[in-house]
Amino acid sequence: MPIRKGSQRVRNKNTRTFAGIEGGIVRLKLKQLLEVTRLNCIVLSTNDEVSIDIAMDLDPSESKIKVIHRPEELCLDSTPLSELIRYVPTIIKEGHILWGHATTPFATAEVYDNVINQYFKKVGEGYDSLITTTELQNFILNKRAEIINYEHSEGKWPRTQDLPILYEVNHAVFMTSRRVYLEKLDRIGSKPYLFTQNKIESFDIDWEEDFLIAEAIYDKLYRN
Repeated sequence: MPIRKGSQRVRNKNTRTFAGIEGGIVRLKLKQLLEVTRLNCIVLSTNDEVSIDIAMDLDPSESKIKVIHRPEELCLDSTPLSELIRYVPTIIKEGHILWGHATTPFATAEVYDNVINQYFKKVGEGYDSLITTTELQNFILNKRAEIINYEHSEGKWPRTQDLPILYEVNHAVFMTSRRVYLEKLDRIGSKPYLFTQNKIESFDIDWEEDFLIAEAIYDKLYRN
């Protein structure tokens, strides 16, 4: 799980109080990951002292959570994602890698276990990686108002349910082997399996309004 200090779009989004949870979505996500039965180790790659303190509080013996202090040059707003991807196999030396984000607070332990089970099943069927996606079936235009995925004539619109289904990468999980990271210099392989999630499971906090919506969802569906 990569976490870096600061956020341009949502101030302190990773560790600010979320739906009454001190330590925010980092604490929530680490607690979810600790409950996943099929994870051998949780690697927290970060330059954020607050996130490190949260990890140490949850796992003081460091039996499950391994904190890796990420170099500052890999924590900049300008750091290309490709450089962070190339860094991953230098800190994870074997096996299969599940890349997840704290910003998906409704990807629970049950979701992760299901994803991992599907990944290994699909590897047995010839796939080499897995990406979580959300179905998108709506009218899509580009910036120039040009139609992307449907045909339209004067006064005639297709039904949305008849449109082709597109798949949006939702950032909940990217999963593949360390070998693929080294060979492809990427977190997906040549034949990824698209694991489709519903809108709540896949909800990603990217903007301030997303944070507020996520808090409302948590209060409604997950508050004990």
